Amino acid sequence: MQQIRRLGAAAACAVLAAVGAAVPAAPSAADPAPSPVRPAAAAPAQAERETIVHLFQWRWESVARECEEVLGPNGYGAVQVSPPQEHVVLEGEGYPWWQDYQPVSYSIDNTRRGTRAEFADMVARCRDAGVKIYVDAVINHMTGTGSVGAGPGSAGHTYEKYSYPHVPYGDGDFSDCRTDISDWNDPQQVHDCELLALSDLDTGSEHVRGTIAGYLNDLVGLGVAGFRIDAAKHMPAEDLEAIFARLDDVPVFGGRPYIFQEVLEGGGPESIRPPGYTHLGDVTDTRYHSTVAAEIRDGRLGSVLETVRNDMAVGSEQAVVFVDNHDTQRNDTSISRQGMGQRHTLAQALTIAQPYGTAKVMSSYRFDSADQGPPTTGTEAGDPAGALTAPTDCGREQWLCEHRDLNAMPTFANAVGDAPATERARDGGARIAFDRGEAGFAAFNATGAPWTLTAPTALPDGTYCDVANGTLGASGQCESAAYEVAGGEVSVTVPAEGAVALHTGAACADGQDCGAPPPDGGDECAAVSAEFLVQADTWYGQNVRVVGSVPELGSWNPDEGLRLSTDDSSYPTWSGAVDLPAGTDFEYKLVKVDPDGTVTWESGANRAASADSPGTDCAAVFTARWR
Repeated sequence: MQQIRRLGAAAACAVLAAVGAAVPAAPSAADPAPSPVRPAAAAPAQAERETIVHLFQWRWESVARECEEVLGPNGYGAVQVSPPQEHVVLEGEGYPWWQDYQPVSYSIDNTRRGTRAEFADMVARCRDAGVKIYVDAVINHMTGTGSVGAGPGSAGHTYEKYSYPHVPYGDGDFSDCRTDISDWNDPQQVHDCELLALSDLDTGSEHVRGTIAGYLNDLVGLGVAGFRIDAAKHMPAEDLEAIFARLDDVPVFGGRPYIFQEVLEGGGPESIRPPGYTHLGDVTDTRYHSTVAAEIRDGRLGSVLETVRNDMAVGSEQAVVFVDNHDTQRNDTSISRQGMGQRHTLAQALTIAQPYGTAKVMSSYRFDSADQGPPTTGTEAGDPAGALTAPTDCGREQWLCEHRDLNAMPTFANAVGDAPATERARDGGARIAFDRGEAGFAAFNATGAPWTLTAPTALPDGTYCDVANGTLGASGQCESAAYEVAGGEVSVTVPAEGAVALHTGAACADGQDCGAPPPDGGDECAAVSAEFLVQADTWYGQNVRVVGSVPELGSWNPDEGLRLSTDDSSYPTWSGAVDLPAGTDFEYKLVKVDPDGTVTWESGANRAASADSPGTDCAAVFTARWR
């Protein structure tokens, strides 16, 4: 391993060290005071195309440690954290993840992820690592009908629907339409009626505007550098504009807070679609998830560059894009780590490398039901927040930590900026390579065998660290293979279900060895050990089998299918493995078999898969949940 020239958080840290002391934490108090109307302010800050990672439901202390140990060294620009305001506590619902999206007050003194002091410490430590904090801000609504009678919020404050004394909000601070939205093409209903029976704030009210701005400015005062605006399409753009105009500048990083808004696509006029909000800040382009992520899931990499060039919802400079987020991975598990396996890592790496929008990558936890909350240490006496979120341990099965598998890919985005993509090689529809200007070269392989290619590239001659397959060490060392560019050409071996990414910010120092030898692309697997991990509830005596289209899975005969097993420590996860010829495409379904031989097939279409090994161990894992 050798020292390399790199871009990313290290440069930011040097700037921060020169600026001065850390911003002191604001004292705990009642909900923040409303912010007054200010003279016309500059527009919210624009993204610098730095990769954002969503550490969904992580504790504040765990986020801080991740900034220092992983995110800063590997080029991440910002972390999206879960909502920090006081939330409902729904013991009867099993403390679902979505309770955090029902505010009781704007106090950040206590949530299931930590205290105000821990939040302030997280912001400061991440800032010192060169990583910004973006808060998921829930400002469209307060609690819902289903939370009535649930008891005090996570900081101990009482509430009723339409009455939140600690804010304070009363009945007159909410919209007059107190029924659910029925016509999603009607701007009046989308803006003023209730989303999922959540009490809809009258954001046209000066009191409400000032109170929301006061909450956001309290966070800015702690050093928060930006906001994801939850449910933005349910607030008129002019109301958001009035709120954003009251926001303070960000300490240390400087400038206006960065704003990106959740505006789902749909029908109706532009005022309730993504283009109607781009003058206020960036928007999340969910079309990327539904089209590009689906293309990658299906192995159709060859169409990705054309799709992002011609079929997105807004301009590249206005979009935040993702493979999956906390909502979509529950609505469609086929586009998630649990549904895609290693292909999900490839998808997130390609999202960082392609030229459209600002990439946001997902890092989450394993779930067995759509409502399931994060891993927990349980309740603690005297803490009203209910089941407390467990510290993140990426070595345990509960936490998926998908971003860790991306290694130093965010440094690729930092190096190439907004340079255009030029396709350099293609092998069928599942393998593609492209340049990003003269600053980066990346290749992606959605097949079960390594891909060795020689392609032209605009990268300057030299030796480059492969940031897709290794992290950058604390001293900027290359911890992966290195590849040489000579005479405008580069030869690389792309792992099965993997990527190679080279860029000018990770060029090896002249005259020195760099990284490990490139992988040998000739050792292809003859067979793949296919492990099936299935989530299924059963009664005593039932067993679960995988039955499919190939002989190893019974050729659709349940008696000959792969029998899975479980025990007290792993239930309701059933597991089993079988060797399949490498590259075999197959279909399968799950069945439950009663002690008397009665067979119950799961519902829905056949599942489709391929026996491809993403690494050199000739093994693949397939996850599924009973339907």
